[in-house]
Amino acid sequence: MSANFSLFFAFYLLTPLLPLYLSEHFHAGKDLIGLVLSGYTIAALLFRPFSGYIVDSFDRKKVLIICFLIYSLFFASYLLASSLLLFAIVRTLHGAPFGASTVVNSTVAIDVLPSSRRNEGIGFYGLSNNIATAIAPTVGVFVYRYTHNFDILFFMALFFAFLGLFFSYRVKLPKKETVRNTSKISLDRFFMTKAWFLALNMIFFSFCYGVLSNYLAIYSKERLNMTAGTGTYFMLLSLGLILSRLQGNKALKEGKLTQNAFIGIIFSCFGYGFFAFFPSVWDYYLSALLIGLGNGHMYPAFQNMIINIANHNERGTANSTLLTSWDIGVGLGIVAGGFVAEHSGYYQAFFTVALVHIAGFLFYAFLTQKLFIKHRK
Repeated sequence: MSANFSLFFAFYLLTPLLPLYLSEHFHAGKDLIGLVLSGYTIAALLFRPFSGYIVDSFDRKKVLIICFLIYSLFFASYLLASSLLLFAIVRTLHGAPFGASTVVNSTVAIDVLPSSRRNEGIGFYGLSNNIATAIAPTVGVFVYRYTHNFDILFFMALFFAFLGLFFSYRVKLPKKETVRNTSKISLDRFFMTKAWFLALNMIFFSFCYGVLSNYLAIYSKERLNMTAGTGTYFMLLSLGLILSRLQGNKALKEGKLTQNAFIGIIFSCFGYGFFAFFPSVWDYYLSALLIGLGNGHMYPAFQNMIINIANHNERGTANSTLLTSWDIGVGLGIVAGGFVAEHSGYYQAFFTVALVHIAGFLFYAFLTQKLFIKHRK
């Protein structure tokens, strides 16, 4: 959990501020910002299916350390990127070790959990990256507000990445022989095709979060004239995540996965709805709490659902599949959000987000939960 927290904290410390950095430092337009920021998602998307296969086929501790080391070193490259093109290349390449590290870290977490408490344990483990994802932008916005120095933020990210590497090194895995997968190469080795409905449903929800996490700071400044509101927003989002994780873990322990996911999706629908349709300060902050409550229920339920469909030697592929679908949605959200914002404005971009989330809810209600009950082991 500590390693996972550090991994996501380092990454999301920069996420909401990079659009401002590209705009102020390189004078990039809105659509170009979306294109540059989507690069890491594309790289993670391309590499994650292979990382799932590698995790299932080789020594997981060694794979974890190697991936985490490469991931950490990339933060130093941001300090050296002196042009928009060079920054785009670094950001894109950084997606590969980020994608691999998240897959192997979550797979290792499943390995060290006793099977009797796996559902509950995955819920608590996921809390680490959810809290980091929510708190890190708050810290980043706070530091930038008082320093207006992006180099300090890049050094902070570098520090937390290496802190995560230290925690990863301290992980003790149970002794067991690595069983090489000798079956014929097929799509199932890289993407769990039998879980396609869970992956597709996750794309709807990650699309929404991709727009929110990357364009919230600019939207707050342009639409509501708020320069400090982003930090408070992510604090409330974090509070919602913590409360829902603690409350929802009882349901996960009892195996109520579909119910937990349903509750989370409903909360998120209201959250994105308030954000898009009622652009006032109170609705702005209320949406943060509701989206946090929703994601805290929904994501661990989806992760447990895909693990329950997988065989024991497919855990890496299962995690890779879920994270790949998350990457696809985030990448689409970044690109589409930037495109809509460029031509219609940020209000219309978040209006689109609300509609996409409603579509994801309908997909879950009428298809996903029924297919999961049919395929679970």
